[in-house]
Amino acid sequence: MKKTYFLGLIAFATMMTARADIIPTLFSTTPSGSNFTWDYTGIVTANQTVTTNDYFTIYDFGGYVAGSATAPVGWIVTVQLLGITPSDVNPADNPSLFNLTWKYVGTTPLVGQADLGGQFTADSIYKDATRANFTAQATRSDGPQAGTKVDNIGMIDVPVPEMSALLPILSVCGAGLLSLVPSFLRRRQDS
Repeated sequence: MKKTYFLGLIAFATMMTARADIIPTLFSTTPSGSNFTWDYTGIVTANQTVTTNDYFTIYDFGGYVAGSATAPVGWIVTVQLLGITPSDVNPADNPSLFNLTWKYVGTTPLVGQADLGGQFTADSIYKDATRANFTAQATRSDGPQAGTKVDNIGMIDVPVPEMSALLPILSVCGAGLLSLVPSFLRRRQDS
């Protein structure tokens, strides 16, 4: 029993140390006319390579300004309401908010640990941030599974309406909930 436990522990540790990721990060948010440019950067971690058709997706980018997404040399960007999602992860994805996917189309692999090669930008009508999922798919660069795809998921800042724009909505919802209090109290007294 101890031998099985020990071998399982070694296998688990090996999987955890072999983990590799594409990690996008919000670099800055700057005014752009009446909108805001959200500027992301990213890295590929050790033991991983970005090869042609590897990608990352940022989900639920609120207030997306059509046609504003840009990609650095060697990358293309697509905008869609659902996906593009690696098969081994399950992100939260609001089907009414746009997702931004940057796909590597370069022919020279980006071997980790390395920068993804530039700025990934998109404009939003919003400047305030909330957290949403990102996912990525890249290629394992070493070990017995070299050449296989590696999927990952994480959290990143994305635009959201500022709270002052949400206050009228929240106040209506709050008033509706408060109107239910007398009914709730009567039911408690009756029981």
